[in-house]
Amino acid sequence: MKQIRGTSPLLENLERQGLLMLDGGLATELERRGADLKQELWSARELIRDPASIRDVHLDFLRAGADIVTTATYQASFCGFERAGLSRNRAAQLMRLSVRLASDARDAFLAERPAQGRLRPLVAASIGPYGACLHDGSEYRGDYDLSKQALIDFHRPRMEALAETEADLFAFETIPSLLEAEALLDLISEFEDKSAWLSFSCRDGAHVSHGETFADCAAMADGHPQIAAVGVNCTNPAFVPALLRSAAGLATPLLAYPNSGETWDPESQLWTGEGSETFEVAAWFEAGARLIGGCCRVAPDHIFRMRTALLSGRA
Repeated sequence: MKQIRGTSPLLENLERQGLLMLDGGLATELERRGADLKQELWSARELIRDPASIRDVHLDFLRAGADIVTTATYQASFCGFERAGLSRNRAAQLMRLSVRLASDARDAFLAERPAQGRLRPLVAASIGPYGACLHDGSEYRGDYDLSKQALIDFHRPRMEALAETEADLFAFETIPSLLEAEALLDLISEFEDKSAWLSFSCRDGAHVSHGETFADCAAMADGHPQIAAVGVNCTNPAFVPALLRSAAGLATPLLAYPNSGETWDPESQLWTGEGSETFEVAAWFEAGARLIGGCCRVAPDHIFRMRTALLSGRA
């Protein structure tokens, strides 16, 4: 198991259990339950409009078998909240609220099932890419023309706000490029008591969305003392085994939480194509993933079936 600076609740739980289940698509599950997210703030809008719905989705993912739930801050940014007419102070309050909602769901779950034998679930504070705040699908391209320093300056205020909460770790997710990953790795060094996972969006079985190889991106993260896991998310599940195999041999645990296989159309604000109802999680585990779950269009019942399949296969 990789040794990282300080303590990592994720690595502690992984060492105890050998496999950790992640949750699924928070925003798309909110949409499935009636939320209208076709606007710039996406799931972060529900922090304003209906925070209880976010807590309820977290709770249902925990009931389905998730060992980690991820906060509703993927799309949250100070500039995005400012464009929506919110003050900087209010934006920070909402970011902190996202962690409290996930923590409240965890408390409710543990109160429901005190003797179930499950690990105490973790809360991961989501840090989405710069492209998420543009709301134009560029987190699947990484083609925004920013320097590494500009990316650090963008991400720092949100990380500062979330670092003050009880979140157990950061989730750097849907990162499309080596450059943005470098920015986040430089930045987390300012938060010495925090660990993170780093997860990339990928366009095929070898490359992240911007075009660099996933193997190179994962190797870079492998050397960082605060990165507890590295992998792929919001990627077509068909690409996952090859991507994971390309990063074989790392000391850092691998994770995989792809989307359903559909494609996001930023113009229509809709998912297109055929999604899968079944996921080849045994192949992901065989290829090295030890943190497994889903992203967009992956619901609590999918997570339940994933966990059941993985545990039955390892019995």
